[in-house]
Amino acid sequence: MTTAPSLSTPLAAGLALDDPLLLSPFTRWIGPRGEVLAEPGPAALAESQFQLSGLHCAACAGIIERALSAVPGVAGATVNAASARLKLRWDPSRSSLADVIAAIERAGYGAAPDTAAPARVLREKEHRQAMWRLFVAAFLMMQVMMMAAPAYFAAPGDLSPDLDRLLQWASWVMSLPVLLFSAGPFFKSAFQQLKARRLGMDVPVALGMAVTFIASSGALFEPGGIFGHEVYFDSLTMFVTFLLAGRFLELRARHRAAVTLERASAELPETVERLEADGRSSQVAPARLAVGDRVRVCAGQAFPADGVVESGSSAANEALLSGESEPVPKNQGDEVVAASMNLQAPVVMRVLRVGADTRHEGIKRLMSEAMTQRPAAMLFADRFAAFFLWAVLLLAAFGAALWSWLDPSRAVWVAVSVLIVTCPCALSLATPASWLAATSALAKRGLLLVRLDLLESLCRIDTVVLDKTGTLTEDRMELLQSWVEGAPAERQAALLAQARSLARHSQHPFSRALAGDASQAHATEWLEVQEFAGLGLQARDAQGQVLRLGRPDWVQQQATASASAAAMGLNSQLCFGGAQGFLHLRFGEVLRADAREAVARLHALGLHTVLLSGDAQERVARLAAEAGIQSAQGGANPDTKLAAVAALQAQGHCVLMVGDGINDAPVLARADASVVMGQGAMLARASADALLLSGRLSDLAAARELALRTKRVIRQNLAWSAVYNFACIPLALAGFLPPWAAGLGMAASSVFVVLNAQRLALPAKAS
Repeated sequence: MTTAPSLSTPLAAGLALDDPLLLSPFTRWIGPRGEVLAEPGPAALAESQFQLSGLHCAACAGIIERALSAVPGVAGATVNAASARLKLRWDPSRSSLADVIAAIERAGYGAAPDTAAPARVLREKEHRQAMWRLFVAAFLMMQVMMMAAPAYFAAPGDLSPDLDRLLQWASWVMSLPVLLFSAGPFFKSAFQQLKARRLGMDVPVALGMAVTFIASSGALFEPGGIFGHEVYFDSLTMFVTFLLAGRFLELRARHRAAVTLERASAELPETVERLEADGRSSQVAPARLAVGDRVRVCAGQAFPADGVVESGSSAANEALLSGESEPVPKNQGDEVVAASMNLQAPVVMRVLRVGADTRHEGIKRLMSEAMTQRPAAMLFADRFAAFFLWAVLLLAAFGAALWSWLDPSRAVWVAVSVLIVTCPCALSLATPASWLAATSALAKRGLLLVRLDLLESLCRIDTVVLDKTGTLTEDRMELLQSWVEGAPAERQAALLAQARSLARHSQHPFSRALAGDASQAHATEWLEVQEFAGLGLQARDAQGQVLRLGRPDWVQQQATASASAAAMGLNSQLCFGGAQGFLHLRFGEVLRADAREAVARLHALGLHTVLLSGDAQERVARLAAEAGIQSAQGGANPDTKLAAVAALQAQGHCVLMVGDGINDAPVLARADASVVMGQGAMLARASADALLLSGRLSDLAAARELALRTKRVIRQNLAWSAVYNFACIPLALAGFLPPWAAGLGMAASSVFVVLNAQRLALPAKAS
């Protein structure tokens, strides 16, 4: 356990902590009935996220939770020891943030609000302290080993008693910094656990260290006393070094996971240029922006809020939000998301969503909530480890009593070996280390887990149900076909160019699909452009001709009075024509680029695929066949989708639902596992277990494969821990396992578990 001193940031000092604006980066407000509020109100509680330091086992979580329960205004605290995260529900009007942090520090731990900067500082401090403790232990261990080597290798009579005693005294002196500094966190943690009446894994570790040092010191000070004449300072320093090495690897793995998840939400700029109505501009903090504000975003600057481009053209890097590595073009009318990076040229955007309503903040909130959860498998491991510790203490006491009768000179060392070899570090690390590695790997791919239990659910699913629009297909239309009856190709090309040019003035899905690749260089100059709700666009060209783009009947009213006109058809068609004839264009939905590959991979994994959509059955069946989906149902409203999934579950199937719309929220909540697309509605996101920020359906198959790998790794880790303990306990009780060997084995077991779990962060080998 690493104790962090009081933080010196203004936030930690408790300045204006009742200001929701200052709390907002790591806090949301909860109403009396558990509902999420946009701003604090009467009887509202704050739900804040914190990053912790100094945690080494499950018992640490209970100590912090108990310490916080004594703070006035704290309604609940949940600590995830694996990710070192705290979710605190409290009343800022009764206690300040400084009170909360002070309570955690009095318990012997460090804490900072879970925003990127203070959490990063806390991690760096914890990393430096762990490095120094490991360096001191390892360096002095080597010196103690050199001092002990003559006693092991010298022939009888070669080593004089005076020299032997001198080397033992030197070993004792060099063991003191190891015990007091390097091993300090184990003793502090054990004290806190006993003080809180919770038995954690640091208790037998600290007890073993203390007994080893006291007994070795007794043998050094009085060789003919009850402790005999053998000293084990080399075993003590070796044990501390290997244990710190294992925990340092665990710390590195946890920090890497935290960094990966933080990168999924890039930092907003400190200030932005807001354009005022009178033409002036001012520099303001992103938190001061309001919906409707106009902001100039320069190249190399992050977008401060969700909005739409009003003028200018550029490209944005959304990799940290969606996992998409390629720059995304941003032209007039395109939406931009907070924390994505403007790459090419200045643009002016109009703010649509700010603060907690932005996609950036929503992702941060989902990440923080996921990292404070304790999946069922982790809870089981924690409970089993606590039970196992009582058995360890009883075994150590039994071994000491037995050898006190057989050979009193070996009783202490047998008890120490039992305490050390059975320390359940590997057992407690087996599950959380694997979960963290898998979660980090998925976050890198753009799949953010909202509920960590999803990995366990993905191992059980046998059926994948997909929505169509926005999930299987892109959330846009595409021009599939164009033709002119009885007109030459030149006339068709000219009419198509005019239609594309006019379509640039509308945000209608068909217009955007038509204007997507229109050339600015050959755009028609339009005058008196007007858009009529529910009808379409009307404009006049340079020759004075009136053209329309919209509903067919509305366009045809103008066709007799104008040389040419355009019409948006009801069956995804567009017509452009007049006296010279009509240009017909047909639009349709576009499958996601990796849809066929993703479906094929799901089938290869033994999963059945189903397509549910509210669209016409014929169109749904066509898209299902095109993607390779095994069964499809059209005309499905939310109730129909819910009934279809319930029927699959009644037949014994375990269902994964993938959707994006508000109408998918009920079925997402009903399914055994659920994933919502990154651009999906907020209500759908709240009902889902994971957020697919990348938009790649192939990541679903990758998640299934990783879930199965995670399950195998957890089983390997648990099996290794069990085999190791069952094999070594008899050896320790029989006196065949000295303390140094027990320490080496226990530390090696923990290192094996952590390294084995880290394989999950590596790409899977092709089968």
